[in-house]
Amino acid sequence: MSEKEPILIYSTSWCPDCYRVKAFLKARGVEFREINIEEDAEAEELVLQVNGGRRKVPTLKVEGRFFSLSPFSAHKLADELKIPLNL
Repeated sequence: MSEKEPILIYSTSWCPDCYRVKAFLKARGVEFREINIEEDAEAEELVLQVNGGRRKVPTLKVEGRFFSLSPFSAHKLADELKIPLNL
C-alpha cells in the first residue's frame, strides 16, 4: 500500500480503539497519517458528517472512502484494507 495515498486515521488522544488501529497497521508496515479531531475543527466536522452526526473515532479514510472502527475489529480492518489478519 506504500505507493498509494496513506490511510488517514481521524482520532483523539484518549481513544483506546485508535491505539489498537495504529498498532495493527504499524505491525504490518502499513503507512498512515493521524489527524486528531480535538485539535482540528474541520476534521471533527468531517467525522460528524461521514458518521451520520456521530463523533466516532477512529474513523479511517482509505482511497476516498470512510469507515469507522468503533469498536475496533481486526477482522474488519484487515478485510477493508485487503491485508492479512495474522502476521
